Amino acid sequence: MFQFKEKYTVDDLRLIMKELRSEHGCPWDREQDHKSIRMDVLEEAYEVAEAIDSDNTDLLKEELGDLMLQVVFHSEIEAEKGVFDLDDVADGICKKLIYRHPHVFGDIHVENSAEVLRNWDSLKSKSKNEEKASDRLRSVPKLLPALMRGEKVGKRAANVGFDFENVNEVIDRLKSEISELEAAISEHSDIKIEEELGDILFSCTNLSRFLKKDSEKALTFAINKFIIRFSSVEALLEADGKSFSDATQDELNDYWEKAKKDTVI
Repeated sequence: MFQFKEKYTVDDLRLIMKELRSEHGCPWDREQDHKSIRMDVLEEAYEVAEAIDSDNTDLLKEELGDLMLQVVFHSEIEAEKGVFDLDDVADGICKKLIYRHPHVFGDIHVENSAEVLRNWDSLKSKSKNEEKASDRLRSVPKLLPALMRGEKVGKRAANVGFDFENVNEVIDRLKSEISELEAAISEHSDIKIEEELGDILFSCTNLSRFLKKDSEKALTFAINKFIIRFSSVEALLEADGKSFSDATQDELNDYWEKAKKDTVI
């Protein structure tokens, strides 16, 4: 019999999930498998990230709970098959943390965080049996957002010495890629256009890495800024008794420049 409490723990969460998945539990929860709730993991992770960006600790606590639920859910699905359970998941990550922190749990000495990260990458590669440098690049998850994946691939290539010398070289490469895109456009080659556009975006991830900026965060900020300014343009049009369809392109450009001056981001 389920007991209601004033304060619940992780163990209670596991028991609740077992109850939901039981014969007398919830029909929807019983029907789910790994693939059916696969995207929920990604969605909850993004909501955690958004909560972090909002500096809202109450929201962060809630979203971390939603993400934890996904871990418990997937673990319970496998526990029912007798493959592994939540304790096995915890055991795995505990052993991984101990193995990858020999400077804490062993006799390795490090001077700074940079050495910690180098050791971490080396131990991670060894544990995954990555013998070649290219194996490290291939192991970056393909489902990561493309900008994030680009940064990680570039960083791993840089770790073995395959990198630009300085930020100016990255900018020169970006300019070169833009020129190649312009050439592809003049050739009216859809395949080349897409290829060169991809090269530009990948070069941007390398630029972000050299500038020590998060390309995903930078792009998100730019998109939000565009939405705010677009809304300002719409408000200016409405104030003049117009809509987007009523204005010429030159007029819209003028409204845009005014919105840029009037809005503070």
